Amino acid sequence: MIKRLLDSVILIDHLNGIDKATRFILKLQPEQTAISVITRAEILAGLEEEDKKVVVALLDQYKLLIIDQPVADMAADLRRVHRWKLPDAFQAALALHHKIKLTTRNTKDFNPKKLDFVEIPYT
Repeated sequence: MIKRLLDSVILIDHLNGIDKATRFILKLQPEQTAISVITRAEILAGLEEEDKKVVVALLDQYKLLIIDQPVADMAADLRRVHRWKLPDAFQAALALHHKIKLTTRNTKDFNPKKLDFVEIPYT
């Protein structure tokens, strides 16, 4: 059972050597963790070719959530209501649609005091 959707910023922090992110990721149970197609694309787009094999192996351990019509429609509504950037609205829509936590450190857009589906693992 999937419990959380990892936002790109968590994985980027890990890849940039931020200890808090790495410690958090190491505690995760991959079978209970997902990433979105957006996160996968964002991570892969920022890689050097020599790093690709290792990073793809990291990403492949997580379930990949796709954006279908219900998620796209929800993201459009969320973007309109919250004025989020479209990638953030997609992340939120995926988490809400699948009834899982969005794990991010983006408290500017995702205030965990106002949004109960948000999890901030470190600051």
